[in-house]
Amino acid sequence: AILSTIDLALSTTSVPRMLGIFWFDAHEINYGACVAQMFLIHAFTGMEAEVLLAMAFDRYVAICAPLHYATILTSQVLVGISMCIVIRPVLLTLPMVYLIYRLPFCQAHIIAHSYCEHMGIAKLSCGNIRINGIYGLFVVSFFVLNLVLIGISYVYILRAVFRLPSHDAQLKALSTCGAHVGVICVFYIPSVFSFLTHRFGHQIPGYIHILVANLYLIIPPSL
Repeated sequence: AILSTIDLALSTTSVPRMLGIFWFDAHEINYGACVAQMFLIHAFTGMEAEVLLAMAFDRYVAICAPLHYATILTSQVLVGISMCIVIRPVLLTLPMVYLIYRLPFCQAHIIAHSYCEHMGIAKLSCGNIRINGIYGLFVVSFFVLNLVLIGISYVYILRAVFRLPSHDAQLKALSTCGAHVGVICVFYIPSVFSFLTHRFGHQIPGYIHILVANLYLIIPPSL
């Protein structure tokens, strides 16, 4: 339910604007609305990453320690996880708003993208955006950490699955995790690629960056 709500919110903050651009040629957006969209997209993206990590932990406990599932994932633990899913992304995204508002903007006001994002706005500035880039990498490091933790959980899950005596039980356990792994790949690969190309991918054509950056906002909610 949490993942569906976040997917709906993420789509609501990005897709209507994209449709306005493609269908009605509405390319203009107010500066404040652009910053607000940036905050919401990055915050909800972070929440989705947290949900995927929580789902990996849930599957790890369910498969590797099924008899202790109820004692490990108590109601208090679930409340704490839910609060972390919301609070940590918001706290990581709030400094981006400050880092954008501190920048001077001189001439260029055209964002080479279908929605507003942190580095896309920062690159329009005529000031020094080094801090923006450093902070962006700092935020990406949390995404990478989540991905590493998910990978570790699935290593243990696979070990437990292949130790099951029944082949049918193995297939059932793998099918339970298959959809989750698919969403992880569709979400993480384009999002990390998008974040890193702002910093290092100067030779990558703009249309490829835009296409890949749109994938992790549009595809996961449709799965």
